[in-house]
Amino acid sequence: MKITALPPQKHDPDRVSIFVDGAFRMGLSAEVVLAAGLRVGDPVDDARLADLERRDLSWQAREAALRLLAVRPRSAAELVRRLRMKGYGPEVADEVIGRLREIGMIDDAAFAGTLVRDRVRLRPQGSRRLASELRQKGVDEETAAAAIRETMEGEATDERELARRAAEKWRVRSDEEPERARRRLNGFLARRGFDGETIRQVIDERLPHDGFE
Repeated sequence: MKITALPPQKHDPDRVSIFVDGAFRMGLSAEVVLAAGLRVGDPVDDARLADLERRDLSWQAREAALRLLAVRPRSAAELVRRLRMKGYGPEVADEVIGRLREIGMIDDAAFAGTLVRDRVRLRPQGSRRLASELRQKGVDEETAAAAIRETMEGEATDERELARRAAEKWRVRSDEEPERARRRLNGFLARRGFDGETIRQVIDERLPHDGFE
């Protein structure tokens, strides 16, 4: 068998149609064609064509991953999940993620640090909620804990200060009894992942037992 034509596709100039013995056989990305050094007249066999298809599938998965990363940073596990949802097999997904890691496009530690820094600056919440969100996004426990600790140090803040800032967004209702207000503020801060001792301290500062400040 022999490659007899390599025309660019009409509706997608970044892809090339591969004709073998005068008949269309497959479409490949121009990048794969160039990397493989394909030329008209080259001999091919079924094994060679299957390898080219595999390379093109990997290229498509990589492009899908890059589009996802263009929207926002993502963890490696999150990208694998999304690629699997798009129909790519585990071997292809893992291969693509491995390549993107090698060139620094995926870095779970950097991803975790960015997410925690964003939350600390814009949406104060406790370490427990931060750790939970990172786990949901596929960041391992050790990496998540390091990101939270390092970000807290870098931002010169701690749980209590973050809880205070979060409580600033909370408001007492008119004619609300003090104990009911304290219970509501407790729930508000608990939902944001602050621990019991931190919550108690902030409530006592904001809503002392002898009345509102």
